[in-house]
Amino acid sequence: MLVQALPAWGLHPCSAKLLEWGGALFANPIMRSKWMSFFSWSQSLLGLTRINRRPLTSSPERPVAAWGMAAVWQQVLAVDARYNAYRTPNFPQFRTQYIRRRSQLLRDNAKAGYDPSLRKQYLRLRSQLLAQRYGPLSEQSSFRAYSNSIVRSSRTTLDRMEDFDDDPRALGARGHRRSVSRGSYQLQAQMNRAVYDERPPGSVVPTSVAEASRAMAGDTTLSENYAFAGMYHIFDQHVDEAVPKVQFANDDKHLLACCSLDGTISVCQLVPTPPVVLRVLKGHSRGVSDFAWSLSNDIIVSTSLDATMRIWATEDGKCIREIPDPDVSELLCCTFQPMNNNLTVVGNGKHNLHVVNISTGKKVKGGSSKLTGRVLSLSFDSPGRILWAGDDKGSIFSFIFDMATGKLTKAKRLVVNEGSSITSISARSWISREARDPSLLINACINKLLLYRVVDNEGTLQLKRSFQIQQNSHPVRSIFCPLMSFRQGACVVTGSEDMCVYFFDVERATKAIVNKLQGHSAAVLDVSFNCDESLLASSDAKGMVIVWKREQK
Repeated sequence: MLVQALPAWGLHPCSAKLLEWGGALFANPIMRSKWMSFFSWSQSLLGLTRINRRPLTSSPERPVAAWGMAAVWQQVLAVDARYNAYRTPNFPQFRTQYIRRRSQLLRDNAKAGYDPSLRKQYLRLRSQLLAQRYGPLSEQSSFRAYSNSIVRSSRTTLDRMEDFDDDPRALGARGHRRSVSRGSYQLQAQMNRAVYDERPPGSVVPTSVAEASRAMAGDTTLSENYAFAGMYHIFDQHVDEAVPKVQFANDDKHLLACCSLDGTISVCQLVPTPPVVLRVLKGHSRGVSDFAWSLSNDIIVSTSLDATMRIWATEDGKCIREIPDPDVSELLCCTFQPMNNNLTVVGNGKHNLHVVNISTGKKVKGGSSKLTGRVLSLSFDSPGRILWAGDDKGSIFSFIFDMATGKLTKAKRLVVNEGSSITSISARSWISREARDPSLLINACINKLLLYRVVDNEGTLQLKRSFQIQQNSHPVRSIFCPLMSFRQGACVVTGSEDMCVYFFDVERATKAIVNKLQGHSAAVLDVSFNCDESLLASSDAKGMVIVWKREQK
């Protein structure tokens, strides 16, 4: 049926013959239906009609080597494999069967003596159709592909994709990595601004993968996606002492931890019901200021006002190691190096940050630097090459992190607001699935949540927009929504001193508030999603932790 329809599109019979080689694929009625709609859709996009497309000219037949034919078909399979993730998102087993059958057919046809120019025409046409349908995809460098296979990411679905999805500008002619210039980053930022400013308010960024994103998200609005209302559970084991940090375990729906100024850390299990506190990690003599889960969730690192960092085994709650601050100062924040969890960065009250090897308990040579104030917040970009640090004097510093040695090189400084504490920094390589736009989300005690664009490979920041919240003095934190890559629009969530949790759509020009949760009796200090966004946890200055559940539609 498909091959019979192709002449009406103005295609040369030879091109029709190329598509006939894959005819066995259409024996499956589901596949036939999906691909018929695919080609009907692509017909209107590409204008393949008798009127506006001239017939392709055929090439004379000539003998070619078998390896040359096989190479072309391997390229065809590579194109199919790269787009395979976008096919039938609700039926992954179908994608697996499709690519296996596709590989078999291509291997069989590689043995035939067809004209290589026709094969190349087929490859070009297929690539064009798939790119129109799903958007062009960039190649992956061998290093990142390898890293993706051996490292189980500690972050969300979007971060796992962004870590290893290369910018084609960063690849040389043969796929080797080269440095990306400041100018190329600036050009990308200008292009992003142009797209952002010109589209209608509330619309999806019209880039190559927008269609695939819509298909994955379904046809729901951002407000429907983030309609959190009901309280799933309330934890009050830290009542009367502030809980500055709450965080779900990596890639986990029901394991939650929170630290308190009472000097303890609670590890909670939300399923089976009723939720319970599995264990309480005790050992710090003063309040716990921050903590972080390791990639595999088997270790928690915590920092405390008692000038120590502790390494905890989450399985039994035992303290594996206690590491004193090199400056004997209050430790205020910590973060794991994303690609090497043997290294942790900590910031202290004497304006210093240090890279510490948690296996040896020693700071890394060349891994220390001084800021203008007390170091309150830290965040790496997803590949772990740039570190941002914020202090209580209103400055954000960027550092280049040497992946081999752990050495820090100071790069840039931005004064957000002189004398205002930078209480939270969150980095994201994609602001939404529709637009690659490396960004930082900043809380800075100026009654605004700030969204900055990263404009070069030294971490230079440019203000993109801001959102009104209440924050003058409390260490309020904010986050990017983990699954926003599969939503229409892009959402961020923040605490606030007015005792509310706010959801903002960063792509709405006006009325950016998507949702507002009320239930706390004190300033909301931190928020955290579980991996599938079905639950949201928030903590406040009086020690209450509320777990919110998504509203059932």
